[in-house]
Amino acid sequence: MIARARWILPIEQPPIAGGWVTIEDGVIHAIGNGHPPAGPVADFGDAAILPGLVNAHTHLELSWLSGRIPPATAMPDWIRGVMAARRDSPHEDMQRVSAVMALAVARRQGTVAFGDITNTLVTAAPLADEGVPSVLFYELLGFLPDGAAARAARAAEAVSKAAAPPVRAGLAPHAPFSTSPQLFAALAREARARRLPVSVHLGESREEVELLQTGRGPFRDLLMDLGVWDEGWTAPGSGPVEYLDRLGVLAPGLLAVHATHLAPEALATLAARGCVIVSCPRSNRWTCAGDPPLDAFYASGATVAFGTDSLASADSLDMFAELAAARRVSTVPDAALLASATRGGAIALGLDAEYGRLAPGLRGPLLAVSVPAGTSDVEEYLVSGKPRDMQWVG
Repeated sequence: MIARARWILPIEQPPIAGGWVTIEDGVIHAIGNGHPPAGPVADFGDAAILPGLVNAHTHLELSWLSGRIPPATAMPDWIRGVMAARRDSPHEDMQRVSAVMALAVARRQGTVAFGDITNTLVTAAPLADEGVPSVLFYELLGFLPDGAAARAARAAEAVSKAAAPPVRAGLAPHAPFSTSPQLFAALAREARARRLPVSVHLGESREEVELLQTGRGPFRDLLMDLGVWDEGWTAPGSGPVEYLDRLGVLAPGLLAVHATHLAPEALATLAARGCVIVSCPRSNRWTCAGDPPLDAFYASGATVAFGTDSLASADSLDMFAELAAARRVSTVPDAALLASATRGGAIALGLDAEYGRLAPGLRGPLLAVSVPAGTSDVEEYLVSGKPRDMQWVG
């Protein structure tokens, strides 16, 4: 098909006014402006055609928690609320149904690919059945050191079996405050051996930094209350990035999620190691983790992507709403924010050879978003959070 619109957004180039894109068998063949090639033209009028957005960090299996966990005044309190709710979690079928419904809504809202964190692998089949390009990150946590190597091996085997194309397998040590150094190291070894991508919540809260620096604070209290505090663990006396670097976790492609309380030199280390920073601004506010320092993320030189986190800490999985939140807390140019929600997310999930840009050889479907007539700055409009209609193209 030949799709024409008021705006075409290749992402790697400035928007094209009065442009067109040709798509055949789901693959982009050409982009241009002026008169399109000969053939039937689908004219989308006052609209912007752009790549589908990429949600690089979400927890679809927590969708049943929508509306059940109120915004917190401290992140450890939010975690306690989630844990209490999950003790009374519904049957796995209900979790699956909630995830399927949330996935369908997110796709209607313009998301083409997902980085999904799972503790149960319940979302593996829905993602594959719907043909959603994604990475399924099997998340493990456990602060006690026993059995780390065996747990990591079992997890890598299980997620590799569960993930069916176009879903790829990945691993996710949860966070420095919940995962033993032995389990971190074992998961890193499994990931290297099997060439699996890795995602980790890193530098998300002040309380995490406090635990690593001093061995004290609310997260120690939480672990002790749960009976899983390791009396043999010694605080590294460093920040989260230096800690994981010593454990051999930092590697090209690692997704460092949130990164809210990392010093500029730590962000520079992530960039130097080829890690990707994934920011979830709305979730940060919900959990009281603090607004992300987006300007510093981009200044570090690291690839930046966006995610929505879960419906336990955001009121939707709408990536356009995430972009609007990012715009409110940063001075980052609108074009860079859009690039992070498309190409940055595709890079994060290893999908940049197929998604995230408009260029010959890349795949659809593409997204056509209605834009008010007379709009002069289409990128500003797309990240504004204003009402919009959209449809998939090709």
